[in-house]
Amino acid sequence: MNLVADRLDRIAPSQTITVTAKARALKAAGRDVIGLSSGEPDFDTPQNIKDAAIRAIQNGDTKYTDVAGTPALRAAVAAKFKRDSGIDYKPEEIIIATGGKQVIFNALLATINPGDEAIIPTPCWVSYPDIVSLAEGTPVFVPCGQNAGFKMTGEQLEAAITPKTKWLIINNPSNPTGAAYNAEELKKLTDVLLRHPDVWIFTDDIYEKLAYDGFTPATIVQVEPRLRDRTITMNGCSKGYAMTGWRIGFAGAPLALIKAMDKLQGQSTSNTSSISQAAAVEALNGPQESINGMVEVYKRRRDMVVELLNKAPGLRCHKPEGAFYVFPDMNGCIGKTTKGGRLISADKDFVEALLDEEGVATVHGDAFIFPGHFRISYATSDEALREACARIQRFCEGMR
Repeated sequence: MNLVADRLDRIAPSQTITVTAKARALKAAGRDVIGLSSGEPDFDTPQNIKDAAIRAIQNGDTKYTDVAGTPALRAAVAAKFKRDSGIDYKPEEIIIATGGKQVIFNALLATINPGDEAIIPTPCWVSYPDIVSLAEGTPVFVPCGQNAGFKMTGEQLEAAITPKTKWLIINNPSNPTGAAYNAEELKKLTDVLLRHPDVWIFTDDIYEKLAYDGFTPATIVQVEPRLRDRTITMNGCSKGYAMTGWRIGFAGAPLALIKAMDKLQGQSTSNTSSISQAAAVEALNGPQESINGMVEVYKRRRDMVVELLNKAPGLRCHKPEGAFYVFPDMNGCIGKTTKGGRLISADKDFVEALLDEEGVATVHGDAFIFPGHFRISYATSDEALREACARIQRFCEGMR
């Protein structure tokens, strides 16, 4: 009898986490490695948020909370959705989870039956397909290339919908590409969704605060309020407030779905940390100036990285609207051999050789269901990025 359940054969370890762990191990062994694989802000959590957590500890707010979150945080999240997107959610239509990933896991596991399909535009975050598969659903991938700005069209969505479609999962702005939909672009998708009343929508807006050049990402219910009763709007504190380790994700959704997710969470993790929830109240209700400072720095880094990567032979890099990633096309390097003697047959060969020969850790595009590309996170220092890009240029120039 096998110890490990068969369901685990449907999923793979997170490849972004795997690459980051390898880079850390190489650094610990003394290698000169620049890690560009982690999706984590390099900024510290703002002081006012840390102070709120300290006050919560000192005040004894260290007990269990309601599974779905404290009343204060659920109210703060509802106010955030109204303030930022004009969406009216009651506090009881809000759930707080241990990170955005748990929101996704709870929603899909609570709703997907065997054989149900979930449409996922690609490139996509590595965990979406595996969570769908773990729930015994079927991921349906819709490739969205660089020439289309890595965005799905209404025609593509229409063609992907079948009688088995249960969910559309959309990430705006996107990991791994940084591509973001504005209201006009989303309207083309919502027009299709109105014609298919059995399709639910999961919108992952975790990078919402990180957008550049005056671009404003939209969200589904904001664009089409008639889809409110079958949409879950997810967000969190990890990216916009540099709070990855605090593990705070949240979502607004119809009450029946929130109750189902609450039931599942009650039998798994129960409530999110009471201290993290107190900090999140301050993040959402307190001063927001820290976000503007981060956005300014990220924009500068984005512009620098895109410019430098486009100087590397064989690479073509799109300038994204948001998040802190770029997703360069490396097909111009396919078939070449590196200075170290590695034949580049696929994107995985490229990133492995880049790490081995130049000490730059990135993530191959196939991990995001989009071969021929690789992901770089520019959530690190200007100096590290400039040096990493110089190494990438040297790596590409050395190919024959």
